[in-house]
Amino acid sequence: MTLSFVVLTMGNRPVELDRSLRSALDQEGVEVEIVLVGNGVPGDWAAPIADDRIRTFPLPENLGVPAGRNYGVREAKGDIIVFLDDDGYYPSLDLGLRLERMFAEDPKLGIVSFQVKDPEGGPGQRRHVPRLRAGDPERSSEVTTFLGGASAMRKSAFEAGGGLPENFFFAHEETDLAWQAINAGYRIVYDAESVMCHPATLATRHASFYRYNARNRVWLARRNLPWPIGMTYLGVWVGMTVVRERKPAALKPWFKGFAEGWKTDAGPRRPISWGAAWRMTRAGRPPII
Repeated sequence: MTLSFVVLTMGNRPVELDRSLRSALDQEGVEVEIVLVGNGVPGDWAAPIADDRIRTFPLPENLGVPAGRNYGVREAKGDIIVFLDDDGYYPSLDLGLRLERMFAEDPKLGIVSFQVKDPEGGPGQRRHVPRLRAGDPERSSEVTTFLGGASAMRKSAFEAGGGLPENFFFAHEETDLAWQAINAGYRIVYDAESVMCHPATLATRHASFYRYNARNRVWLARRNLPWPIGMTYLGVWVGMTVVRERKPAALKPWFKGFAEGWKTDAGPRRPISWGAAWRMTRAGRPPII
């Protein structure tokens, strides 16, 4: 198998990008290529490393996370797609071999989500463990979604899931792809032995976080869930958000985004089967939460 690392960058972290690229290029025992997508960079922008295995694609306009990654996948030549952001890196040079073995042993394995570790040794963040029982990041398990910048997948699973929804810009685009991949018969696992290092950050650092979080949550349900499940899913999330956030500074943009999700075009509707919903339930996360 060839591993195609799709690295997304805005060109504003050259030191971190150098470390990120080297951690992929130095993987031992596997064939590697890097598709480096500059999301919103000038045409003369170039990779900080000169290596024949790196192909660079500057995009003058920031198309958002899903569109940037979709662009990279279209250019990738490998059997396995590995997503990596410019501020992350792999501490192990054996990750590529582990991924190659995992995908070779299980033809139904579609996506692997990695454990994310703070390089400063801080505690892991619960949001980086894509399951309900997130207290033990060292425990591997089957899951129903994945971390976009810390994941690997068969190109065939990516294509079966329809790629990432580009209108989402960021937030929940991985779940949209994950649900469709499960609907196509693929499995998703969280593998604690596959590790990516990433600085500890808060999702709320983005000014548009609450708006996109709510809008895309509605789009996710409208696009993918049978209506009885979808309405339950959204009702649960409204209740959880009110209980969790409480502050008007967070709730006001969240409900504005929630309304926007109903008023705007979500994209094509592809409801998953009830069988897929049952498989997600058996994996520990029914599609109502």
